[in-house]
Amino acid sequence: MSGKLNRRDFLKALGLGGTATLAGCDMPTTVTLEEGKEDVVSYLLPEEYVIPGVGVTYASTCTQCNAGCGVHGRVREGRVLKVEGHPDSPINAGKTCQMGQALVQAHYNPDRIKSPMVREGGSLVPATWEKAQALLDEKLGSKANLAAGRVAWLTGTVSGHQRALITNHLESVGSNHHFAVEVVNTNVWSAVSRDMLDDPQPQISLDKAKLILSFGADFMGTWQSPVHFAGQFSRMRTAADRGALIQVESKMSMTGGSADLWVAIRPGTEGILALGLANYLIANGVSSASLPGDARDKLAAYDMQKVSNATGVSTATIERIGKALKNRAPSVVLAGAAVEGQVNGYEAVSAIMLLNVMLGNIGQTILPSGKFPLQQLEAKVGGTRDLAAFAQAAAQKQFDVVLVHGANPVFTAPASLKLDEALASVPFKVVMTQFPDETAMMADLVLPVSSTLEDWGTHVAAYQAGASNISIQQPLMEPLYDQTRGFGDIVISMLAMRNAAQYGSFKDYYGYLRNVFANLKGAGATASLSPDEFWNNSLQAGMIKIDSTPRKHTVKASIAAIDAPAADANFPLTLIPSARMGLFDGRHANLPWLQESPDQIAKVVWGSWAEIHPSTASKMGITHGDVIRIESEAGGIEARAYLTNTVHADAIAVPLGQGHTEYGRYAKGRGVNPLKIVKAAVDAKTGELALFATRVKVSKTNKNEIILRLGHSDTQHGRRLVRTVSVDALKRTKGA
Repeated sequence: MSGKLNRRDFLKALGLGGTATLAGCDMPTTVTLEEGKEDVVSYLLPEEYVIPGVGVTYASTCTQCNAGCGVHGRVREGRVLKVEGHPDSPINAGKTCQMGQALVQAHYNPDRIKSPMVREGGSLVPATWEKAQALLDEKLGSKANLAAGRVAWLTGTVSGHQRALITNHLESVGSNHHFAVEVVNTNVWSAVSRDMLDDPQPQISLDKAKLILSFGADFMGTWQSPVHFAGQFSRMRTAADRGALIQVESKMSMTGGSADLWVAIRPGTEGILALGLANYLIANGVSSASLPGDARDKLAAYDMQKVSNATGVSTATIERIGKALKNRAPSVVLAGAAVEGQVNGYEAVSAIMLLNVMLGNIGQTILPSGKFPLQQLEAKVGGTRDLAAFAQAAAQKQFDVVLVHGANPVFTAPASLKLDEALASVPFKVVMTQFPDETAMMADLVLPVSSTLEDWGTHVAAYQAGASNISIQQPLMEPLYDQTRGFGDIVISMLAMRNAAQYGSFKDYYGYLRNVFANLKGAGATASLSPDEFWNNSLQAGMIKIDSTPRKHTVKASIAAIDAPAADANFPLTLIPSARMGLFDGRHANLPWLQESPDQIAKVVWGSWAEIHPSTASKMGITHGDVIRIESEAGGIEARAYLTNTVHADAIAVPLGQGHTEYGRYAKGRGVNPLKIVKAAVDAKTGELALFATRVKVSKTNKNEIILRLGHSDTQHGRRLVRTVSVDALKRTKGA
């Protein structure tokens, strides 16, 4: 070996080699080891039960979405290293999704807000907690001049004692304005279930079904409780009588990729296909006794040829689906976001639920849920109706103070709502967040909250899988930054400003929870426990089982006419702003693990793309990687064209998650946000925004860019590289 090695290079290579390697991941090569140094504090006084090198596991709750999965966090020498699913959780039974796995990266994210910030001279500047508390006291304290109803909370889906504290705070300031915002939701499905079954969240048993017919419900990716349903689906697939999945949608989802039959349908016509299938079933001997008296006449209008013309689904495929529904009982029929997000979404979901009624699925695969007894802790489920309502109320200057937590409405709101302008008109805006998102950057006061792995909390999932329970969230380690605060701690301090007699005695949220837990003890074994024993047992279990009152389904079927969306020559395509496991609605775009996790269908990483059918692209002269402009009446975006057969020819799909203008180094300035060009139409029955009803036109630009994706080709180019075998043949030859 020849050549010389100077002292600095020698130290980089040999001395502190681990540090040099880490520095190389995050710093340019021009940064020396001395400039990149950091303090390393030895763990000299560990807890007495800590054994160096041996991990300890604690139970907690994942908050990466609203499913409420239980987790076990592995902690070693005071640091969280990994999270896995809680094996005793009735929701996820020991499993986690990739978003849950990334919970650790959210905790250690370098872009976390580390101290309060206040707006001075038009800019947000760091401040002390004393200054932040003084400002809160001035605007919200007992001496603040607050008119009734002039304070509003804006959150994501919230439950447990966090919801109870928010409700109590609103009461203390004489208001009832709590807006819960979620772009990815199942509120229309819940409304139909409530009206037709008297149960807003019926239990769904996929593992008892011989056939699943899903109209765009991505139950393995983003629909309700994905980890729970993925487990049920796995059991259905591995049963002796293997169940089948038919997925009907305009853009293939993660669930659609696992279907036995994937059916591309013209956007906005799913309800028509459901009514056509109902007509087919009646014509082929399925009882209509459970339907209204005029059902046969109403359904007769949806003959097979008419339905085929409207939906673009062949009559042979419609008949194939109808036969499968008739012959494979029990079945279950589901409706997803693309159906709910139409201007007639309620009627379309009602038509889909009608199939469950006709097929006798109610009571077999769709079961009554339990009525949760503690209403003050139930989930306040977010939706887009509240997003639009808040934008309107703020624009009308109805609020003096707005408090935001667990939501980023400036990012998720369509531009047509003008929410950013409305929010700017609010005199005092407080955002409690971990990260510098778009909403936080518009605030007058930003309060840094602890991560999920540092904070206390209780959660009640909106979809209760199995027995009702309260999931417990507990800190798995000491806070990384001493200037962050738990969300419950912040609300307790604000309540103490208004009602010191009741809340002033609580030093923090932990003290509050210890006090209220004494009232959660049930009958039986827990009744004999002391408060300390009940508390410790609950933390070890990670949950508290709650006796719920069983519901009874009362079927009230109805049929409403559904028409196909009118054609529009100026805007010929339908925009599909699709959510996906990973970045979800954009809340995880600041996590590089999830940025680099390939899209489940397109396999694309980092950035945005637009999925367009090859036949549609050919007519426009668009090739793979061309940068195209997608325009609606509300605005335009540009994205790279990804030609694929997994989208209907009348649709163009742009995944959600990208397009942040803030939110840290991994998210800011990357890709586009399709929600911004969504036209603010609504479902007339529920008031939810029709996010899947926007018509767009597409034009070419003069640019072509490489699309980064895992793998190069989706075809075998006529070569038999992968051999396939039918299920029947596999069963005949298995083990031979």
